[in-house]
Amino acid sequence: MKNLSAAAPSRGISDVLKVMIWAAIVATTWYFMHGADHFLQLTPEALGKYFKLKWVLLLHITAGGGALVLGPLQFWERLRTNNWKLHRIIGTLYLLAILASSTCAVILAFTTAYAINWAYAFSLQVWVSVWISSSFIAWWTVRKRQIKLHKEWMTRSYIVTLAFVISGLAIKLPVVQSLGNFADISPSLFWMGWAVPLYVYEVILSLRQKKAGRAQATMNTHQK
Repeated sequence: MKNLSAAAPSRGISDVLKVMIWAAIVATTWYFMHGADHFLQLTPEALGKYFKLKWVLLLHITAGGGALVLGPLQFWERLRTNNWKLHRIIGTLYLLAILASSTCAVILAFTTAYAINWAYAFSLQVWVSVWISSSFIAWWTVRKRQIKLHKEWMTRSYIVTLAFVISGLAIKLPVVQSLGNFADISPSLFWMGWAVPLYVYEVILSLRQKKAGRAQATMNTHQK
């Protein structure tokens, strides 16, 4: 009974922390998307190089924002345990949002992105390829009932989803802006936005798997 009572407050603290993280992501997403409000004027002056593809741009931004907000809910253990159907609905909406946003991103990466330079366009093309493939694998693994792999790939998918926000916020920092103009520094920042967080996640995942392997080996030794 003592262990159960100790676990309950721990779960409560964990849930509060997750709500706070989700709220922070929602606020950050709103702040980031608020910077694109001028596109809603739908004028050549507001849209610039995006004018001919304005609906593609708006769908990319809107669906991408939806994926950013829905993503963290996928990792809420209590929600997944207590309401599997809701978890499945949210997951489906998340993947559909990525499908819409990434399709638009492909179009933009091979058209308007070249108006900045080829390095920026290439960084977008690689990013959207990783975004689509990681999200597809997340969907495929859950179809095959490989839940552990599904969770890992959903995490990778969301890390790549965050790339635009991470690089977009980083480029607003005065110290970053002092390094050069947008065309010069944006390709490197975009690589950083998803490659570095994804690398950190892979290191953490590897250490967890190594720890779990040692624990299992110790248990097997005691059972002999």
